Parts: sequence; C-alpha cells; structure tokens
Amino acid sequence: QVYITNAVKHFKWKPQGKRRLHQKPNAAEINACRPWLDAEIAVVKPRVLVVLGATAAQALLGRDFRVSLQRGQFIERPGLPLTMATVHPSSILRAPDDETRELERRAFVQDLKRLAQLFR
Repeated sequence: QVYITNAVKHFKWKPQGKRRLHQKPNAAEINACRPWLDAEIAVVKPRVLVVLGATAAQALLGRDFRVSLQRGQFIERPGLPLTMATVHPSSILRAPDDETRELERRAFVQDLKRLAQLFR
C-alpha cells in the first residue's frame, strides 16, 4: 500500500498573467504544518517514508538536509520510519535542457529501484 501526502498543506502562489506560479513555503509555514504531518505518520504507520523534494526532506529531516547530496540514501532518525529522500519529479521537468533532464530522470529511477529492493 502507498499513502501520499504533502509536508505543507497549503498552496502558496503569486499571479503571473493567467498563470499561478508556485512559491516555496518558508520555515514558519513548514513548521506550522509539521504536527499535521506527524499525526498522519502516526496514523498510517508506514514501514518506509519516501520524501520528494527539498521542502518535504527538510520538513522531516531538518533544515540542513540537502537532497542534492543525500538523495537515494536510507536514513534512520529517532521517531521516524526508515526514510529516503529524492528529488521531486517536477524538478526533472524543469531541468534546463534535454540532456540534464535525462540524467536527472535516470538518477530518479535509480533511487526508486533502490527503494523497491526493500520490498523484494
């Protein structure tokens, strides 16, 4: 079974023409949502957490956590199930060129394959 949620429970944006551009939540907004996230984890009792992107990773693993340096690693922290962080899939789509996009896609797939090994 899979349960998907967001570390931050609101959608912050600013208008640009007819579009809404996402804005990254600040530390206070992330911290305000943490009790809700902790409650979800307590109810669901996941065997493994997979956090996608810097916001989710830093919400659970601390402000000093860097997805770019620690992606794909299994992390053990008190009070959390086994956790792996990787990039948010939308970041792959925002890569500046096709070559970078393909490299990022492959790295993301490798992270997921590593995760899948836990369930074999």
